[in-house]
Amino acid sequence: MLHLQLTLFLLLALGFLCGKKQIITKEGRTVLTALVIDLFLPCSIIRSFCITFDETILKKMGIILLIGFAYQFGALAVSRFLFPGAQQGRKVCMEYGIICSNAGFMGQPMAENVLGAEGLLYASVALIPIRLFMWSAGLALFTASGGRQVIRKLLTHPCMVAVYIGLALMILGIPLPVFLDDALRYTANCTTAVSMIVIGAILSGTDIRQLSGKGWMLYYSLLRLAVFPLMLYAILTVLHVEMLLVDVTVLMAAMPAGSTTAMLAASYDGDEAFASGLVFVSTLLSMITLPFIAMLF
Repeated sequence: MLHLQLTLFLLLALGFLCGKKQIITKEGRTVLTALVIDLFLPCSIIRSFCITFDETILKKMGIILLIGFAYQFGALAVSRFLFPGAQQGRKVCMEYGIICSNAGFMGQPMAENVLGAEGLLYASVALIPIRLFMWSAGLALFTASGGRQVIRKLLTHPCMVAVYIGLALMILGIPLPVFLDDALRYTANCTTAVSMIVIGAILSGTDIRQLSGKGWMLYYSLLRLAVFPLMLYAILTVLHVEMLLVDVTVLMAAMPAGSTTAMLAASYDGDEAFASGLVFVSTLLSMITLPFIAMLF
């Protein structure tokens, strides 16, 4: 895990440098983000389903889906009481950051690297409730959102389409031709490197020295990166959930604030600078906290 963290930090630093030098511009970040979300990650997800199907795997998927929804409902319920006294613009950003992490962009590559293809498979399933809450309760914190629109976005998201394809291939036992499997593998291998470089480029646009509210950022980061995942680990261990499912769930819960926090704050009159600080500080601190979380695995 330490080796992986050092590798990820180096990629993050490379992205940060590319952002500072304008090698990766704001428009370039948009293109690279779209590539990761709409191409690289879906290819990784499809390949993660290329394993022998049995009823045990389906049962595990159901368990991790149930855990994911329970966790999201719990996070939504308690997030309203965690930040008393914070300015409204900052409070909304922190509440959103508790509900919606960077699990899709950063969590899935880490799940694959730490827990292997099977870990990525379950991480892909664990993302379903996260994405649903991101586009419903999370978005509603900033603006009203319609139910049909939420469902349509969830069902047609490229990562969800990849889950459908992967499930069909796994259940039907259809082997991929070698050339197609190789193409998927080469594309999927780009996921970790490009996602970390993009996060570094995003963080390069934030001057942490100029930001106010650092105390709230540290408090939020403590909750997001340590308190919530450790509580989740304790609960699932007491319930005797299979260790791999615990590892996947806790790893996804230990991810920092997602970059969408800053994007939504900018679009809907939130505190954009503070939201960027949340992303910067929590991502930076996750380089320290994630190895300790991984010691539980």
